[in-house]
Amino acid sequence: MLGGTATALAVWAVAVPVAGVDLLARTGPEPAPVAAGAVAVAALVTGLAGWALLAVLERTTARPGRIWRVLATAVLLLSLLGPLAQGVGAAAVATLAALHVVVGAVLIPLLPRR
Repeated sequence: MLGGTATALAVWAVAVPVAGVDLLARTGPEPAPVAAGAVAVAALVTGLAGWALLAVLERTTARPGRIWRVLATAVLLLSLLGPLAQGVGAAAVATLAALHVVVGAVLIPLLPRR
């Protein structure tokens, strides 16, 4: 979980302060900046939810790791609709999508191995 959060924060740090991406998302009537804290909380909550799902699968199924990977990949693919709909500008959409992908890239293969 912390690996996904750290990776997401690293992507945010490279994109926003270093590369100068204006990371805005439509979350209400006006686009709002996506801050590092929001990135950290979203990644951490995602990791905790995934961990909880994996714990349930481990108690109720014969192949929890395989089921986890299939479900988590499906959720990741669906989550990419968010940046497409809410990102303001191509750079923001790409950065938001990258945030989703890097968290998934860390959690999907590594969480079931713990």
